[in-house]
Amino acid sequence: MKTHFLCPLSFLFFFALAAQAAPDANPKCEAPQDHGSTLRVFHIFSPCSPFRPPNPAAASSWEESVLQLQAKDQARLLYLSSLVAKRSVVPIASGRQIVQSPTYILRAKIGTPPQTMLMALDTSSDAAWIPCNGCVGCPSSSLFDSHKSTTFKSLGCQSPQCKQVPNPTCGGSACMFNMTYGGSSIAANLSSDTVTLASDPVRGYTFGCIQKATGSSVPPQGLLGLGRGPLSFLSQTQSLYKSTFSYCLPSFKSLNFSGSLRLGPVAQPQRIKYTPLLKNPRRSSLYYVNLVGIKVGRKVVDIPAGALAFNPTTGSGTIIDSGTVFTRLVTPAYTAVRDEFRRRVGRNVTVTSLGGFDTCYSAPIVPPTITLQFAGLNVSLPAENIMIHSTAGSTSCLAMAAAPGNVNSVVNVIANMQQQNHRILFDVPNSRIGVAREQCT
Repeated sequence: MKTHFLCPLSFLFFFALAAQAAPDANPKCEAPQDHGSTLRVFHIFSPCSPFRPPNPAAASSWEESVLQLQAKDQARLLYLSSLVAKRSVVPIASGRQIVQSPTYILRAKIGTPPQTMLMALDTSSDAAWIPCNGCVGCPSSSLFDSHKSTTFKSLGCQSPQCKQVPNPTCGGSACMFNMTYGGSSIAANLSSDTVTLASDPVRGYTFGCIQKATGSSVPPQGLLGLGRGPLSFLSQTQSLYKSTFSYCLPSFKSLNFSGSLRLGPVAQPQRIKYTPLLKNPRRSSLYYVNLVGIKVGRKVVDIPAGALAFNPTTGSGTIIDSGTVFTRLVTPAYTAVRDEFRRRVGRNVTVTSLGGFDTCYSAPIVPPTITLQFAGLNVSLPAENIMIHSTAGSTSCLAMAAAPGNVNSVVNVIANMQQQNHRILFDVPNSRIGVAREQCT
C-alpha cells in the first residue's frame, strides 16, 4: 500500500499556488518524502510556511488577525448557506459569491515533467482549479505552465466533462466557464493533465485552468475539491481510492509537517466510532451529519430540535467543513451553548467581546469541555479546540459564533479548529464519517 503526505503552509491571507515552494531553512520544517497513500498536511499559518511574512507580529496584531479570520469565515458561511438552497449540483465554482478561506494545504505535482503546486484542501468544493500561464490578474509566481507539460490537454465543448460545469461557453473549440470569487470574476478553461499526490499518478485529471481574474479578490493558491460531485477528487479517483479518505489537521502552532491526509480504505484506523453521513440532493457535495445535541461540561444544553434537524428541502442541518476556521451554530443553538459556557466559567468573571466573538475573557479561566453529540458518536473538545488565546496578554475567546444573520442561515458548520488533532474519516461508500482523537501536532 502506498501512503501520501500533505504539507500545510502559512501565509496570512496571501494566496499563491507556488511552484517549487520550499519551507524555511529550519530542520524542523524539512518535509519528509511523500510516500504511499498518506500525505503530510500543515496549517496555512504554520511557522514553516514559505508564504509566512518575515515578521508576522509586525504584519498585524493578534486582534487584527482574529478579525480578519472572522471576516473570511463570515464570507465563507454566507457562501455555504447559499449552496444549500440550490436545486442542482454545481460541480465547478459551486454557485455564486464563492469565497474560500483555505487554511490547510497539500502538495501536488501536475504535468509531465511534474510542476510542484500547493493546493488548498477543501471538503465543501468539488473541482480542482489552478492559475495557469498567461493568466491576467493571477500572481506571477504561482502559475502552472501548461506549455511545459507534454500531457496537458484543453478539453473541448463536446467533452463529457464540459456538461458538468456551470454555464459552459465555447471559445473556439475549448470549453470555458466563468465564476465569481468574492469581488472578483474568474474565467477558466476546462483542462486535463496528470496529477500526482505522493507516488500515485492520476492521468487525465480534469480541472479548471484559470486564465483571467478581475476585481479585488484574486483567487487563492489552487484548490483540490474533496466533495462528492462528479468532478471532485473522490469521483475522479474512485477506482484508485474507493471514495475513502481521512485527515488529521494539526494546530497552526505546529512547526513541522505533522498532519496527514490518508487516501483509500487501506491503513485507515480500525478502532474508530462512526456517525451516519446524510445525503442532501440539493447539495450532494456537502458532508452532512446528524448533530443531535451539545453538552457543556456535564450538562446537555437545551437546544430547540429544529435548530439541529436535518431537512433536505431547506438545506438545514450540520456539515463537516475543512475550509471554515471557527465553528458556527445557528443562533438558537449558539445562544444555548454560549450561555451555559459563561455560567460554568463563573458569573463573577467579566465577559468582553472581540468582533463576532462575544465570549472573551481578559483574565485566565478554566473552560468547560464541550461535547458534540452526533448520532452514534460523541466528540469531546478540550480547551485547545474551543479557545483562542492572544499571543500577547491573557485575552482568550470561545472560538465559536452564531451563523451569519441572513435568511439562509440554517447550516451548522463544524470547522477546522474544532477538528484539529482528530482523525476524521470520510467513508463515502458506507455513508459514514468516523472521528477519533489523534495527536497530529
